[in-house]
Amino acid sequence: MELDFQKMGGMLPAIVQDHESGNVLMLGFMNEEAFRLTVETGFATFYSRSRRKLWMKGEQSGHRLSVKQIAIDCDRDCVLLRVLQSGPGVCHNGYRSCFYRRLEDGNWVVTETQEFDPAAVYGGRK
Repeated sequence: MELDFQKMGGMLPAIVQDHESGNVLMLGFMNEEAFRLTVETGFATFYSRSRRKLWMKGEQSGHRLSVKQIAIDCDRDCVLLRVLQSGPGVCHNGYRSCFYRRLEDGNWVVTETQEFDPAAVYGGRK
């Protein structure tokens, strides 16, 4: 079954979910090469739209995502990766999930504890 990379100009959104807890960790984008590398290596690989290059999650931080299951949606234009994390978090701001803020009474509130110091992991760049 072919994935439909054409709807978004060669990309697919990739939802990343913790395999054990079911929590959504992040959203990334994959082109065909990133998807192929993810399948071949077993580690989540994405395409950075801002840097215009492939990147394996954890290549800088060491916080890799080991893929345990891959699913697609009914339109074949979105991927769901169920993963095991090898580090304390996926978010470049130091949180376990990129979705660490929630709208409460009209205000964005941080609802998770920061798991690591991003400056210590990434230095000056993220």
